[in-house]
Amino acid sequence: MTDLNKLPQLAKVAETNTRKLFEVLKKKKPNNLDDVVHELHDEAFEKIDCLKCANCCKTTSPIFYDRDIDRVSKRLRVKPSDFIAQYLHKDEEGDYVLNSAPCTFLDAENYCLIYEDRPTACREYPHTDRKRFYQILDLTVKNTFVCPAAYEIVEKLKKRY
Repeated sequence: MTDLNKLPQLAKVAETNTRKLFEVLKKKKPNNLDDVVHELHDEAFEKIDCLKCANCCKTTSPIFYDRDIDRVSKRLRVKPSDFIAQYLHKDEEGDYVLNSAPCTFLDAENYCLIYEDRPTACREYPHTDRKRFYQILDLTVKNTFVCPAAYEIVEKLKKRY
């Protein structure tokens, strides 16, 4: 696994080439892009254990949509308004995010205390196994700075295209 301390540096060095590749992919929208990315996703997660990493939970906040707020509030047995008041704030884009990092719901062994009811953004992170991958290329660039799997997937993607 990529050293988490070096990951932001590595991603920064690779960013220009990543963006160049992604501009080409946005324009061409290769028919097999999803298949290739899903294959690389599976390969990466055979080697990378999220429980040993949890860098996403330690450094960033997911967006909490209304349905996420309702689900987590129900799990915690609090009103959605109380959940928002205690744990969330609106970011500069108007999305609800956690007040602090690491995530309040991450325990000392990197387990999520609300795993079954976690936000959609957490369920889908780093989004490298979804359809129409070309639609989230800008998000993927950001994720290479946080997720070693995303970084590895993108670096291997460069070799394929």
